[in-house]
Formats: sequence, structure tokens, C-alpha cells
Amino acid sequence: MTTEPEHTRQQLTAPADVDALMSRVADGDRDAFAALYDAVASRVYGLIRRVLRDSALAEEVAQEALVEVWRTAARFDPARGSATGWIFTIAHHRAVDRVRAEQAATERERRTAHASVPFDDVIEEVTARLERHAVRRCLDSLTQLQREAILLAFYRGLTYPEVAERLGAPLPTVKTRMRDGLIRLRDCLGASWR
Repeated sequence: MTTEPEHTRQQLTAPADVDALMSRVADGDRDAFAALYDAVASRVYGLIRRVLRDSALAEEVAQEALVEVWRTAARFDPARGSATGWIFTIAHHRAVDRVRAEQAATERERRTAHASVPFDDVIEEVTARLERHAVRRCLDSLTQLQREAILLAFYRGLTYPEVAERLGAPLPTVKTRMRDGLIRLRDCLGASWR
């Protein structure tokens, strides 16, 4: 790697030379862009670093700004100011845009965190409706005695003897029907949620 004499590097960073390089960059001269990059990259990074305060992010934004300089070099108008000023304006805008984007992302995350409570309520309601629908469908698949015994025990809170009395059936029969019905419900509901 050859090093240029100090006076040559200083000449590249002189405003007139940056303006001349920018004119060549506008014509698509890659070598001129490489020289322009070397002349302004560290100062562009420094400007962006002061705005962003995060070195990795500043490097990324500096690269984006310099790529924008390459892409839009034909828009540079020397009558409106120096090339260095134009480049720094692009860099500053990029840095400010990134700060705003980061703030917007933080705000969106904050709003989403607060909005998740109603979203959870909706999910719970939908899930409850689906579960009720599945239970009804599975209850309909039971025999009448199984369905009545389970409904009386679980939805009305009756004991086994109270269910047997209400249905006019022997207690062992009611217990067997309820056990068989609950097994069928479990199998039916298990298939519904797979």
C-alpha cells in the first residue's frame, strides 16, 4: 500500500478539489468517487456519530449517505454551495432520518405493548367461543342419558345421587354413563384440538 505525501492528501481535501472531484463523480468516474470518499468519509462519519451517538449505527448511516452521494452526484449544483457542504447536508439528513426512524420504532413498540391487552381479550373470546362450539358438538355425539347426566353434574352442579334421582336411574348406572360419556367427550375434544 503506497502512502501519498502529506501535501497531496491535503490538496484532495481542499474545497476546490472536493468540488472538482464531485464534478467527475457526477460523470460516473469511480476513481474520483474513491478519492472523494477518502477525502470526506471520516468527517461524514464524525458528523453522523455526533447525531447518533452509536458508532456501529453511525458507520452504517455514513455508508448509506456516501452511497447516496454517489447515486445523486449529478444533482450537485456548485452555484448553490460547496460539494463538502452538500455532502454534509446529505449525511446530516440521513442521521436525522435514522434518529426519527428509531424513535418511531420505539413508539410503535410501546403502543403495541399497550395495545396487546385488548388483542389478548379478543383471542380469549374467540378461543372460548371455539371451545364452546366444540363442547356442544361433542355433547351432541353422546347418548341422551350420558348427555343429561353430564349436563346436570357439570352445568347444574348436582351430585351423583342427585343426578340419579333427577333421571330416575340407579346410581351405578348414572356413574357408568357419566364415566363413559366423559371418556367420549375427552376423545372428541382431543380430536377437535389436534
